[in-house]
Amino acid sequence: MSERLTGISSETNSRRNFMKASSVAAVAGTLGITSGAYAAGSDEVKIALIGCGGRGTGAAVQALSTTAKVNVKLVAMADAFEERLQGSLKSLLKQPVAERMDVPKERQFVGLDAYQKAIDCGVDMVLLCTPPGFRPAMFEAAVAAGKHVFMEKPVATDGPGVRHILETNKIAKEKGLLVAVGHHMRHEATYKEMVKQVQDGVVGEIQFLRAYFDSSGVWNRPRKPGQTEMEHQINNWYYFTWLSGDHIVEQHVHDLDICNWIMKGHPVEAQGTGGRQVRIGKEYGEIFDHHSIQFTYADGTKMFSECRHIPGCWNSFSQHAHGTKGVAHLIGHHMTELELKGQKPQRRKRGPDGHQVEHDDLFNALIAGRSYNEADYGASSTMTAILGRMASYSGKLVTWDKAINSKFSLAPSKISWDAEPLSKPNEDGIYNCALPGISKAF
Repeated sequence: MSERLTGISSETNSRRNFMKASSVAAVAGTLGITSGAYAAGSDEVKIALIGCGGRGTGAAVQALSTTAKVNVKLVAMADAFEERLQGSLKSLLKQPVAERMDVPKERQFVGLDAYQKAIDCGVDMVLLCTPPGFRPAMFEAAVAAGKHVFMEKPVATDGPGVRHILETNKIAKEKGLLVAVGHHMRHEATYKEMVKQVQDGVVGEIQFLRAYFDSSGVWNRPRKPGQTEMEHQINNWYYFTWLSGDHIVEQHVHDLDICNWIMKGHPVEAQGTGGRQVRIGKEYGEIFDHHSIQFTYADGTKMFSECRHIPGCWNSFSQHAHGTKGVAHLIGHHMTELELKGQKPQRRKRGPDGHQVEHDDLFNALIAGRSYNEADYGASSTMTAILGRMASYSGKLVTWDKAINSKFSLAPSKISWDAEPLSKPNEDGIYNCALPGISKAF
């Protein structure tokens, strides 16, 4: 397989050199996690938002709204597209958090290199909220610069990307940098309580798990006149696997993360299927609209996973643990329910939104001087979703070891507006998608 397709070439060598150099100077230049001192003795934490879409704008609001006793200020913003940045900025300035913003024109960065400019403009922490295909490189840049990081899930879109995250995180730990990952359900009181009960045996020995992210779908951004192929794919990023990972990775990763949390580990293999039933037009890129996967954990426990983007169908965002004594239901943004044999179901409504709590937890750790790092389990959950996609795309049974050690990179050989993505439309504007039974997993 060619270097361009594997992504293992001078770029990988540069990354390895970075890791070696960073290990030697891991502590030098670090911000330090001392209570009440963040940047040169200041009590102010300056943050940069990188990726100004809806989730990025929301993350900025939550960071600026933290209940932690710390002075957070948004001082820089970056996005590939000017209109996206300006839309986010306009929205933020209309909200109460506007008083915590100081983002003049000279700290509004646009383009594919905008993230590096935002990292380098004197901030203490960065919010990485771009399409996940960019996450590994941006995480590396932030850690190299000694910045604390909040990054949205998923953290990568392929095996090489996950390994990149794990390598970089070793350096982040050596530097004492705080790293948060946007698995907000892990921060919600009702979920934490229910998972602990399940792990403590309240439902008995776990027999199997179920996980769902079934919905009608998300936004779509049609091709604009004059756009290069790269511009179109980045603008409509959700529908291209190198950028989003497919919706099994981009969204269903939440459910898979909860199951991994319950099981205290990741699956060892997966098999399943999927395809495109209704989302078949040229505006929908190359991803599937449904996946059905059976994961197997090391102890033999099965997890049955389903995600779908088809309007007019049954919808669910939920996870369920079936045991010998009963069932634990964790129902997305609504409640948890404990259903034990012979007993009346015990329901608990959802508490404070985990999107806010995860930022409160991050900043409280910062001011307390505690270590705080979620990247390893974030990478594991992302890899679980990628494993599922590889099984779905190929129709084959895929093992964890082969998946995470795959050298196949989905990304183009370089990231620039005139670069050529690996996936291109045919003469009718339609993109080829994976064909189970024909497509290879690696």
